[in-house]
Amino acid sequence: MEREDLGALLAQVVRRLMAAERPLLEAHGLSMWGYSVLSHLAKQPTETQQALAQAIGYDKSRLIPLLDQLADQGLLVREPDPANRRAHNVRLTPEGQARLKAAKADIRAMEDELLSALTATEKRQFLAALPRLADTP
Repeated sequence: MEREDLGALLAQVVRRLMAAERPLLEAHGLSMWGYSVLSHLAKQPTETQQALAQAIGYDKSRLIPLLDQLADQGLLVREPDPANRRAHNVRLTPEGQARLKAAKADIRAMEDELLSALTATEKRQFLAALPRLADTP
């Protein structure tokens, strides 16, 4: 029997992950895009709004309302960029870091449950191979 195409298999896994993540994020008051913003800022502590939109693949015109929402929740702050008066830098607050950490813990637990179908060796190999396939360090 011929295997399914890689794209079809990965799409099924992604849909399954997104369906499982959505209620976990909502329990923490986050959307998937909000979680993406917080996750990126945790890796890149200060980012301009434009660089942030580009880094997460989000339309920069739609980013402002999302940042407003996250700022209203006290999860991030925006400050004028000292090098460019027209730009703003974005950074996580301690509350943003704590909310991200809590959401990430729930997501990791869900991922561990999903990956429990694999042996320990398969899981280790799968998690090691994914970043290479995604072409990320």
